[in-house]
Amino acid sequence: MQDKDPNLPGYYQKRKVVEKTLVENVEDLDEYFEGELEGLDDDDDDVEEEEEEEEKEDFVDEVEGKFEGSDTEEDNLGKGDEFDWDSDEWEANFLKGEDDIEFDGFAPASVGYGNITDEIMEKGKRKRLSKAERKRMAREAQKEKEEVTVCARCHSLRNYGQVKNQTVENLIPDFDFDRLIATRLIKPAGNAGATVVVLVVDCVDFDGSFPKRAAKSLFKLLENAQNDSKLSKKLPKLVLVATKVDLLPSQISPTRLDRWVRHRAKAGGAPKLNGVYLVSSRKDLGVKNLLAFIKELAGPRGNVWVIGAQNAGKSTLINAFAKREKANITRLTEAPVPGTTLGILRIGGILSAKAKMYDTPGLLHPYLMSMRLNRDEQKMVEIRKELKPRTYRVKVGQAVHVGGLMRLDLNYASVETIYVTIWASPNVSLHLGKVENADEIWKNHVGIRLQPPIGEDRASELGKWQEREVEVSGSSWDVNTIDIAAAGFGWFSLGLKGEASLALWTYDGVEITLREPLVLDRAPFLERPGFWLPKAVSDAIGSQSKLESQKRKKFEESTDDLSEVSA
Repeated sequence: MQDKDPNLPGYYQKRKVVEKTLVENVEDLDEYFEGELEGLDDDDDDVEEEEEEEEKEDFVDEVEGKFEGSDTEEDNLGKGDEFDWDSDEWEANFLKGEDDIEFDGFAPASVGYGNITDEIMEKGKRKRLSKAERKRMAREAQKEKEEVTVCARCHSLRNYGQVKNQTVENLIPDFDFDRLIATRLIKPAGNAGATVVVLVVDCVDFDGSFPKRAAKSLFKLLENAQNDSKLSKKLPKLVLVATKVDLLPSQISPTRLDRWVRHRAKAGGAPKLNGVYLVSSRKDLGVKNLLAFIKELAGPRGNVWVIGAQNAGKSTLINAFAKREKANITRLTEAPVPGTTLGILRIGGILSAKAKMYDTPGLLHPYLMSMRLNRDEQKMVEIRKELKPRTYRVKVGQAVHVGGLMRLDLNYASVETIYVTIWASPNVSLHLGKVENADEIWKNHVGIRLQPPIGEDRASELGKWQEREVEVSGSSWDVNTIDIAAAGFGWFSLGLKGEASLALWTYDGVEITLREPLVLDRAPFLERPGFWLPKAVSDAIGSQSKLESQKRKKFEESTDDLSEVSA
């Protein structure tokens, strides 16, 4: 970290200390608030002074009443101690400040009286606070203790969900997984115990977030290490963690989801797994069992490495671990921005004894659709709530647009219609129309009604718009039989009884995967042909149309005025 140049990585601003005045004695309150009370109404001051005088008079009357009722009782003063309160001697002694006169019954207890000491007297002078006040002060002290200085990048990500300076971001080097982590996993240093690798994958974008490159590197290293007798005893143990299960439709059974995750991990090249866990870090689902399993594998001196793709949820998972263990650690920066974590972070206080946990930077997957979008567009495709299906009944010769990012054309089918269900963010607009008009609709409405991208010129910046042929077959209309997934965006689920030939349009370089269906059910009702617009897009278009109509009206009025003047 550095505080010299804001255009270089690691820039931060030194914390400013604000002095606060603490009023210890109640007697100082008048002086403390003297400046604060200026400007108050004089009438209010007079009313308060009258109320104080009335309270004093009531108190004096009460005290005098008590002493008047005790005339008949026997005083504690002896006859020799009687004093004439009307004498001039009393007034003279009082004005001189002499302390010869003792008030046995009225003087407060001081040092030397009974068991009273200096400590007791000092304690009595302290201001007494209520229980709620003490709790509040303790919370503020703990908050000040936990506050740490973070760089401008982390501050912007935590509070605004975006990178503060994109120029500085481009200066940060990419993370080399093979050089910095893979070799450490196979050759642990010193007398370290077991090595545990936690592969974190996003359930909603499983194929796009699965770390294929890291899995293949580990698989090769594991194969080579098995031939070495020394290294084979300390091979890393692999745990696959599928996060964000709370975003999947609730009708998916955990048993079927577990089987589906294992099958996709095997297809992605994952070696033999020691365990598979389905968790939700936000809702604390499955976190307890996962942490217990990791502790058991790591032992008292093991190393736990948490790896995964960018924005897969690694730091969020570690924060959930710390919250469950009530570990006193600095909260890791979380943001729905790819590449939030930059370096290897050692996390203490979560595992037992001398075991260590490491958070690693997200692995870069350039084939993700979300990597090409700007921050506003990423917010549109980001899935934050439970996924809801949107289903169309598509005939041969019809096309389905998913925003301006994907299009699916049905060119041939052995049956009359097929069912196409879109699983994507509800902020993405849809359209069902004819294939012959699809190109014209895309050119005229991309960036406007077909969002994302946002803006008419953004489509040309995302890459080349190209076609891919897809051949599918199915055995039932009642359930989905195959998925067509776009990495970093969403997927189509197709339900058909027969064979079909489709054309998938998207930008070059985006990874497309054909897989078994994640969700078997489709939407309970069908969407109509035409545009399906999110509320935000619809409102923006309505406002723009209103402004254009007002400008047109003003222009027509000005034209009419000019024609009248010329006439």
